[in-house]
This record gives sequence, C-alpha cells and structure tokens, in this order.
Amino acid sequence: MRDFKKYDVWNLSHKFVLKIYDVTERVPAKEKYQLIPQMQRATYSIPSNFSEGCGRDSDKDFNRFIQICLGSAHELEYFILLAKDLNYISE
Repeated sequence: MRDFKKYDVWNLSHKFVLKIYDVTERVPAKEKYQLIPQMQRATYSIPSNFSEGCGRDSDKDFNRFIQICLGSAHELEYFILLAKDLNYISE
C-alpha cells in the first residue's frame, strides 16, 4: 500500500481541486446544474482515484487508477476550454 499524501502529484491535484472550486464560484448561476458540477467532479476525480489506486495491492491495479486519473484530466481540460470560450473564465 502506498501513502497517497506523500506524492507530489496528489498534493498538486488536491490544490487544483480547491482552485477549480474557487473559479467555478464565478461561473454564471445558469450553469449551477450543468457545467459547474461536471468541472468539479472531473477535478476531484483525479486525486480521489489516485488515492484509491494507492490503496490497491498490485501495480496493475494502481496503473489502472492512474489511467482513470488521466481520463478525468483530459475531460477537465475540455471543460476549462469550454468555460473560457463561453467567457465564463479568463486565461
């Protein structure tokens, strides 16, 4: 078992979750049930799946959770681009 809190990638992703929550507070209320929760879920999926992967017994399982993290990161990247193109956030 690995201690997820000792990994820089987990600490950075946790800080990123906090930043996204801060940024999404400024997104228009009309996105309250659409874009905002999608962005937040994709964001916290990264450190939470990393944490879960650290609790697995094999490197194969751990690697599978890393792949899930990468998928969530790509999903979030699109949501950020969309929010920027909709002028909800700035670069």
